[in-house]
Amino acid sequence: MLDINFLPFQKLQSERLVLRRVVKEDVAEIFALRSDQEVMKYIPRPLLKTEEEAIAHITAIDEKIDSNEGINWAITQKGNSKLIGIIGHYILKPEHFRSEIGYMLLPEYHGKGIISEALKEVVNYGFEVMKLHSIEAIIDPENIASEKVLQKNGFVKEAHFKENEYYEGQFIDSAIYSLLNKY
Repeated sequence: MLDINFLPFQKLQSERLVLRRVVKEDVAEIFALRSDQEVMKYIPRPLLKTEEEAIAHITAIDEKIDSNEGINWAITQKGNSKLIGIIGHYILKPEHFRSEIGYMLLPEYHGKGIISEALKEVVNYGFEVMKLHSIEAIIDPENIASEKVLQKNGFVKEAHFKENEYYEGQFIDSAIYSLLNKY
């Protein structure tokens, strides 16, 4: 089984981005992300209604890092510490050397290659630092933009589950994409 320790927290950098720890000062941006119907369209979770709920979300992110149960980074642009998105290993399966990755980005930053750039760093962290064997992403099959990002970054479709989740009175499908550590 993997022995994962996220502390001290590691910042990640790419050509245009700095991935840093999410902090309480990000509350307005977390609220903007998690309360935006377009951002949350393919994520079966309730929209945030208050900044207090955003603070609770930040606290939950911190607790997962501190307990080594998951890690998320704030996506920021170099030279500007404002959070524009979140990316991370949301769910760990250490007994299987596998994690589930997830990401979201404020709409005004869509289509600029930011998620792909951040994803490369987070995948590398997963394989090099966490010593994962595989990383999965579970998406709504209708989320074509996310599917394209995953495929562009080497993820392969493993499964399409029909109506396997029940959310807000309806059954929804899930698609699983994965990437194996080839190192």
